[in-house]
Amino acid sequence: MTDTRSLGFIGIGVMGGPMTRNLLKAGYPVFVFDTDHHKMAHLVQEGAKGTSSPAEVGRQAEIVLLSLPSTQAVKEVILGKGGLVEGIRTGGTIVDMGTTDPSVTKEIAKILREKGIGFLDAPVSGGEAAAKEKTLAIMVGGDADALENALPVLKSLGRSIVHMGPSGAGQAAKLINNMIVNATFTAVAEGFALGAKAGLDPAELYEAIKGGWAGSKVLDVAAPAVLSRNFQPGGTVDIVCKDLSYALALGRDLNVPLPMAALVHEIFRMAKAMGKGPLAQPVLITLWENWTGITVGGQE
Repeated sequence: MTDTRSLGFIGIGVMGGPMTRNLLKAGYPVFVFDTDHHKMAHLVQEGAKGTSSPAEVGRQAEIVLLSLPSTQAVKEVILGKGGLVEGIRTGGTIVDMGTTDPSVTKEIAKILREKGIGFLDAPVSGGEAAAKEKTLAIMVGGDADALENALPVLKSLGRSIVHMGPSGAGQAAKLINNMIVNATFTAVAEGFALGAKAGLDPAELYEAIKGGWAGSKVLDVAAPAVLSRNFQPGGTVDIVCKDLSYALALGRDLNVPLPMAALVHEIFRMAKAMGKGPLAQPVLITLWENWTGITVGGQE
């Protein structure tokens, strides 16, 4: 690799940790920051360089990537006290790889553009496994020049990199992705509950339908998780509730009815209300189990 620019990574959890490791493997110097100092310590042992604040990351890195849990966290890390804008130099680029409210993305992009700092919204799809395997789908919004600058870095993280348009377009694409994905998780839970109530073996049902039109990556994640009662994240019910709320807000802003997304949002909110927020999407099956009195798959 001939690209030896210094990089920063802020937010090194389920997704950010594997992405940082892949950047280190690609030969980049990577400066990291996270509020969880144990995560930082592990990555420092693997070759990353620890820092004390986002501002320090900005001072050290030419391109800074973020993988943060909420819109507010993104705004605080970039614009808040001790944030990236206090450190990153003119001509630098910030890449938000989490799922953020598109209206805030546009606001941040405008502020950074006025300071001569590039900004890309580049949320990812594929989950933890794709982050580890460098096969993420990356949906990018922002200026073409900023994307060209960051493209070699993104190619170290993902297999599909698509420029969707101006700032906010990447986030809009990710929200649509999440609407479709989580409607499918809901349909899988509902279908398998009906199958169990009808006396079908859930494992045989999966084998019967996975090769037909019902087959999908979501089915291939959800069905084995239901069968084995493995609801550990990856993604979580809490994150889905957040992301679908952003999608519904975008629909209201654009006057586009989203009745399916609204219903799916309410079902995930029910799971959250039952205390399932920290668990992965296939845990939705427990709602139908409570409603019907059946158990799908192994014992919880």
